[in-house]
Amino acid sequence: MITESLQTKEQQLSTYLKDQGSIAVAFSGGVDSTYLASVAHDALGKKARIIIADSPSIPRSELDDAIKIANDRKWNLEVIETTEHLNESYQANSGDRCYFCKNELFSEMSDWCKENNISKMAYGAIMDDLGDHRPGAVAAEQHLVLAPLQEVKLSKEEIRQLSRARNLPTANKASFACLASRLPVGEEVTVKKLSQIEMAEEILKELKVSQYRARHHGDICRIEIGESDFPIVFDSKNRQYIVDSLKKIGYKHIALDLAGYRTGSTNGLS
Repeated sequence: MITESLQTKEQQLSTYLKDQGSIAVAFSGGVDSTYLASVAHDALGKKARIIIADSPSIPRSELDDAIKIANDRKWNLEVIETTEHLNESYQANSGDRCYFCKNELFSEMSDWCKENNISKMAYGAIMDDLGDHRPGAVAAEQHLVLAPLQEVKLSKEEIRQLSRARNLPTANKASFACLASRLPVGEEVTVKKLSQIEMAEEILKELKVSQYRARHHGDICRIEIGESDFPIVFDSKNRQYIVDSLKKIGYKHIALDLAGYRTGSTNGLS
């Protein structure tokens, strides 16, 4: 059961989306964008178009899962290709890398919307994002992309509650960010590194680790997981499997970060 105040927020969100006439929602398969896509589809039907970007920055398994969610719910899904990985400013991986990623996404979405007579674009920014350093929000503002979840003041925990009420499979999904975020700021982003990181994280995912990052430091893979999952990695069979598997994909040294999972731990590292 959700509270009356949360029901009111969802009603306000639905009304806000209907007022746009038609809308394209940037969809990643994460908690926030999945919830926004669900409400938009219910509010606008065929006038809500759900857009997911396919690029080396997103793991194949994440892309496949997102497409399945959309298809299972008969959303009007469009898969577009983005090429942020070819942009030298993105490759440089300075503190504003996310700007160039989102700028590419919103540029491609804008062109698609013009071709398909969709009046507005939206993305899943939430109240928790306000106050953080988020270069992607600058790109959103420049492209006039709406943030409906912020408009009705929804937080991450509230979105999880509302997602459970809608039986969305992402309600309890762990947070995720693009693969380039596993590289220290200042280290060049390449498709080869992104692929290596993706393979490393698929190994952790296979072991049912709930929250994980494979931080890339040259020939060192620094694994971050939630402390509750430490026993999975400490299991001798699993530990050997991780070591052997990561060495096969090119890492010489494998480390477990005893500080556990945390966001932004590569920021400022070199």
